[in-house]
Amino acid sequence: MNKYVERLYNGIIKENPTFVLMLGMCPTLAVTSSAVNGVGMGLSTTVVLVMSNLLISMFRKIIPNGVRVPAFIVVVASLVTVVEFIMKAYTPSLSESLGVYIPLIVVNCIILGRAESYASKNPVMPSVFDGLGMGLGFTVGLTIIGLIRQILGATLGITVFIMAPGAFLVLAFLVAGMNVVRDKMEKKGKPLAAPSGCLTGDCRSCSQSAMCTGKLPESAKKS
Repeated sequence: MNKYVERLYNGIIKENPTFVLMLGMCPTLAVTSSAVNGVGMGLSTTVVLVMSNLLISMFRKIIPNGVRVPAFIVVVASLVTVVEFIMKAYTPSLSESLGVYIPLIVVNCIILGRAESYASKNPVMPSVFDGLGMGLGFTVGLTIIGLIRQILGATLGITVFIMAPGAFLVLAFLVAGMNVVRDKMEKKGKPLAAPSGCLTGDCRSCSQSAMCTGKLPESAKKS
């Protein structure tokens, strides 16, 4: 498989941030009351992912190891500010609907995780496609959840699905479905990635665990 296509497949299917890795749960549960909100949030995150991976990969050899996380945050925060201004200018209603969750893209563990685990260690083009794949996977996840909630809640009148509990219910059923797919893929010898988000409590395999616990990794201590 072409390495660029492989990065797209990885983000959309094999390591889908929403249904497989279970990352970015805050916006996933908070803004997916409609399909439009899901698409808007997903594409905004995709733009930041692609551009941050691009810049971090370009400067990976000159960013000192000891300050790489602060450097990543500065890059991501700058890009999020640009995206926020563009959305306010051209899609004000969507920007208002998504509210504070656009600025909070800065601390989205999908973006910082890809910067740390992939972009900072790989060339520019694979990093760009990695960001694109992860972003599209996130967009697909949010759109599906938003579409289901919109149909069940707004169209069919089951109001619980446009409320906060509805987000948990829809996500739970979709993750259960993904677990069925996971079992089938494992039987075929093509396993999906193991869940590694905050909801799993698997801090050892999370690239952002140092930020959560306040403990620096050994590499940072040595530098």
